[in-house]
Amino acid sequence: MPEILTTPTDLRAALDAGSFPDGGPVRVLDVRWRLDRPDGRPEYLAGHIPGAQYVDLDHDLAEHGAPTDGRHPLPSIETLQAAARRWGIDAGDTVVVYDDLKNMSSARAWWLLRHAGVADVRLLDGSLRAWTSAGYDLETGDAETPAPGNVTLAYGALPVLELDAVSAFADEALLLDARAGERYRGEVEPIDPRAGHVPGAVSAPTTENVGADGRFHSPDQLRSRFRALGAEDGAPVGVYCGSGVTAAHQAVALTLAGFEARVFPGSWSQWSNHPELPVATGPEPR
Repeated sequence: MPEILTTPTDLRAALDAGSFPDGGPVRVLDVRWRLDRPDGRPEYLAGHIPGAQYVDLDHDLAEHGAPTDGRHPLPSIETLQAAARRWGIDAGDTVVVYDDLKNMSSARAWWLLRHAGVADVRLLDGSLRAWTSAGYDLETGDAETPAPGNVTLAYGALPVLELDAVSAFADEALLLDARAGERYRGEVEPIDPRAGHVPGAVSAPTTENVGADGRFHSPDQLRSRFRALGAEDGAPVGVYCGSGVTAAHQAVALTLAGFEARVFPGSWSQWSNHPELPVATGPEPR
């Protein structure tokens, strides 16, 4: 399996050399996005890793249709491929993604590009904070526009959970809810139409996969965590969140721990917009 994480030191060396020793030419993507501040471009312009291309999560990594599709449906492969080529990605490149939110948003780019067939995508462990803490400089304004890339994308490299398969999966396997515990329990719901969780899902806030510094816990620590939640060797683990963004972060942690992650892209925003589907509340799965 290709590397999943990279360090500021290794990324700096790869930028200086033009490629990673164990990978291809390096392309860096800045995926700054927050639920309360979705446009990360002002922060990008104020300072980003030199050469990093800005990724607009809402438009490059999602499409928008009916509420019953969820808040961040997967983009068409044509949309994603056009964006990837605009970022300068060629076949065989190593892509590094980061944000300023403990990789909670950049993980969406990691998962989506991997799902679309880009074999070597890595997250900057610790995000932008790790880069600046290591003493490396930032670049302001827009990065130089790269030559258009030639990458060809096709979905299907990673397993997904579609809406009509979620209930049966939760009956037979482990389905994790990556949202905050209070949203899982149905105590609050700031954005979606119904509060609670998919019946059978287990609460597993993805924020617990990283330390205070934003770096992922070790594979052994993550493995122990997921085993305590019910993950079994050789069995797939489903995961969802609010709209399919932080579910990708959980997928990173599961992959680091050695489990197969199946992301439900529509997540709670899709499920809760289907009134015919049941909702559970409280701390228990059912």
